[in-house]
Amino acid sequence: MKRICKLTAALLSCAMIAAAAGCTKYESGSEKVYSYDEAVKELKAFNDQIPTDEIKPRLDIYNNETEIKTLADISTFPLTVKGSGSINIEVAAATEFSSSAPDDWMNLVAEDFNRSGAQVGGKSVSVTIRKITSGEVLTYMTESDYRPDVYAPSSEAWGEMLSAKGIKTITLAERIAGNTAGVLMEKDTYNGFTEKYGEVTLANVLDASLAGDLTFAYTNPYTSSTGLNILTGMLYAFDKDDPLSQDAQQKLLDYQKQSPPVAYTTGVLRDQATKGIIKAMVMEEQAYHNTPELKNYVYTPEGIRHDHPLYTFDYVSQEKQEAAKLFRDFCLSDESQKLADEKGFNLHDDYKSRPSGLDGAGYLAAQKIWKQSKDGGQPIIAVFVADISGSMAGAPINSLKESLLSTSSYIGSDNYIGLVSYADKVHINLPLKPFDEEQRAYFSGAVKALDIEGSTATYDAVLIALKMMIDKKEEVPNAKMMLFVLSDGEQNRGYNLDRVAPIVGGLKIPVYTIGYNLESESRATKELQRLSGINEASLINATSDDLINHMRNLFNVEL
Repeated sequence: MKRICKLTAALLSCAMIAAAAGCTKYESGSEKVYSYDEAVKELKAFNDQIPTDEIKPRLDIYNNETEIKTLADISTFPLTVKGSGSINIEVAAATEFSSSAPDDWMNLVAEDFNRSGAQVGGKSVSVTIRKITSGEVLTYMTESDYRPDVYAPSSEAWGEMLSAKGIKTITLAERIAGNTAGVLMEKDTYNGFTEKYGEVTLANVLDASLAGDLTFAYTNPYTSSTGLNILTGMLYAFDKDDPLSQDAQQKLLDYQKQSPPVAYTTGVLRDQATKGIIKAMVMEEQAYHNTPELKNYVYTPEGIRHDHPLYTFDYVSQEKQEAAKLFRDFCLSDESQKLADEKGFNLHDDYKSRPSGLDGAGYLAAQKIWKQSKDGGQPIIAVFVADISGSMAGAPINSLKESLLSTSSYIGSDNYIGLVSYADKVHINLPLKPFDEEQRAYFSGAVKALDIEGSTATYDAVLIALKMMIDKKEEVPNAKMMLFVLSDGEQNRGYNLDRVAPIVGGLKIPVYTIGYNLESESRATKELQRLSGINEASLINATSDDLINHMRNLFNVEL
C-alpha cells in the first residue's frame, strides 16, 4: 500500500484543485515558499477537497487518576564505557565528551584508566561512563532515585543547582577539560554587527536583537548548558544588580516576543547553521572547533566557563570516593590533557568567566522565569497530528498514546491544543480550545480512543491541522503556532510533500515530527526530516526507548 506512485498522487492532487487554485509543477526537494497570504489562499483551496470528519471527543473523567510516567528508565541513557573492577564507579558524563568521536574524550580516558591497573586497598578499580546531558542528570537526581557516583557536567552551575536542591556535592576538581560557551556569527553578519555595535558581548547582542538588526538563536536551558549560560547572561545584562528583578524579567519577556523559538538542542542549531539558515547563535567552543562546516563563522566566548568540574556525593562510600580521586588524577594527567587538546578542549584558557550574579537557587529561578516568558507572554496554538494507519498497529500506536498522555502534563493551561488523526481520511478528534482541565480530560479521552484504520494520508492531515490553526489565529492574533506530526512513514494517499511544502514555508509554522520504526536513510525518514526542516524544527526518532524524555523536553521548550 505504501508504494503507490507519488507522481500519480501529485497529478490527482492537481486535478482536484485546478479550478480553485491552479496547478504548479514542483520538483522533489525544491522548497518554493509562498507568501503568507498566498499560503492561506492555497490552504483554503486544498482543505475544500480533503475528506474530513469530526469525532465527538469523550470526556476521560479518570484522567487525573491515571499513573503518569514522566521519566523514562535511566537505562535509556547509554553506557558508553563499562567497568568491571571490584570497585566500579559510575560517572554521569556530559555528552560533549561521552559520545562518538570526536566527542569521546572521557570515553577514551576511561578505557585507558580501566586498563591501568588502579587499585584501592588492594581492590581493582574501574569506571563506567553514562552519556547524559548535564540538565538531565539534575532532573533524574531530583525527580527519581538515580544516584551516580560521580558527576561530570559542562559547568559549575549544575553542581550549584544540585546543592540548592538538597543533594550535597563534593568537588573533586574544578576543571578536568577546559571549554567555553559563546556567540557564533556568520562572518558577514559579524562584520556588520561589529561595525555598528562594537565588540561581541551578550549585552550588545541583545541590543541588536531588540533593535531588529540581529536574529539570535539559543537552546533549551533545562537540558543545555549553553542555553542555561546564555539565559542567565541575558538576565545579568538586563540588570546587573539583580538578574532576577521584575525589570530583568520584563526585558526578557520583551526579547522573547521577537526572538526565534528556542531550539530543542544545539545540534538543531548546528544543522541549520551549516545550511546557512541561522546567522547568529549560541555554541560551545569545542563543538565549533569540531564542526568544519562552520569555518565561515566567528566564535566569541561569553558567560561562565564550561570547564567540566568533577563531583562526587556524600552518599558515596569512602572506598568509591578514593576510587573517584584516582580517576580525577588520571583525567588531569599530561597524557589525558594532551588528548583533551586534540579533541578541541582547553582553548581560550585566557578567558575569564563573566559574572552571572546567581547562585544555585538563582539558576533554578532563572529556568522558571524562562519557562514563564519563553513565548513572550503569547499563548501557543498547537495541533498534534497522529498517524493511525495500519502500519502503526501494535507497539507504535501504543507508544504514541503513552507519550502524548504522559507528557500532556507539561502543557500550560493558557495554550490552545487540538488533535487530528488520519489514515485514508482525516479525523478531527479534538477541536482547538484552551487546555484547561476540561480540555485536558477531553484530550486524554481522544488519545485513548485512537484506533488503527487504513492507508497514510499524512499531508492531507497536515493541511487540515494548519487550517484549524490559521482559523484559531484569527481569534487569538498574538498566539504562536506549531505543529506536531507523529507518524511511521511516507504518505501513500492524498497530497504529497512537494505540494504542501510551499504552504508550510509560507505560514512559517514549525513542524516537529516524531517518527516510528524509522531507518536512517529511508525515504520516510528523509520526508519527515524535510518537513521539519522547512521552518527550522526537528525530527525525533521514536524507536528509541526514551521517547517520553524527548517529548517532555520538547514540550518544555515549546509548550
